Amino acid sequence: MKIRCVWEHNGEDSILYADDFAGAFTRGASKNSALRKMPDEIKSYLMWKGDFIQDSFELEIIQEKQSDLTISDADSDVLFDTEREELNLPEYAYLKALALKSAQDFLTLYQAIPDKNKSCLPVRKTFYGPVPRTAFEMYEHTKNVNDYYFGEIGVSADNEGTILECRERGFAALESRQDFLENTVYLGSYNEEWSLRKVLRRFIWHDRIHAKAMYRMAVKTFGLDVVPNVFLFHI
Repeated sequence: MKIRCVWEHNGEDSILYADDFAGAFTRGASKNSALRKMPDEIKSYLMWKGDFIQDSFELEIIQEKQSDLTISDADSDVLFDTEREELNLPEYAYLKALALKSAQDFLTLYQAIPDKNKSCLPVRKTFYGPVPRTAFEMYEHTKNVNDYYFGEIGVSADNEGTILECRERGFAALESRQDFLENTVYLGSYNEEWSLRKVLRRFIWHDRIHAKAMYRMAVKTFGLDVVPNVFLFHI
């Protein structure tokens, strides 16, 4: 199986995205480090989706973005070349279903944490402030990008209710616009380019970042068999 990758980096720090697997990604202190992790990420991603698991992978970098952002903390502003293309309804429905499955699974993982305010992780700060440590902090941070992501493509949304409920309402507001499948590219906050394709990918990507952090924290804090590995991460 060929995995077409987009490489975003700041010096050596790298994020590698799988272009054909919305939201699948790896990070590393170098491009080669991120590349080495990609086969396990794709296997995990396919298992999560319930798809057939491939035995071998061929990695190809199809796009590179040199960034001034703090890539080591997963700050990102890349727009894939493929995220400029129009969507058809079946493809949109497929990507939307993945984004909603991701939200539901994130909620399931969060609800399984025995103590939402307990964490063994040390305090750490990044470019956007303190890193979320507890399940509650990770959940609130992940849920509360909903209005931001939809707002970057001109859709009014909110962060009320669960992560699944506010995401569903955002998609409903999006679909009320007759032209939403045109996948218009918008220049949003901080001069970052956004499209509907990017929003769909970013939701799943952002969920995976913080679901992985939440699961790892839960294993360290509560034990290996206490919390289910809902996303089937390769840890």
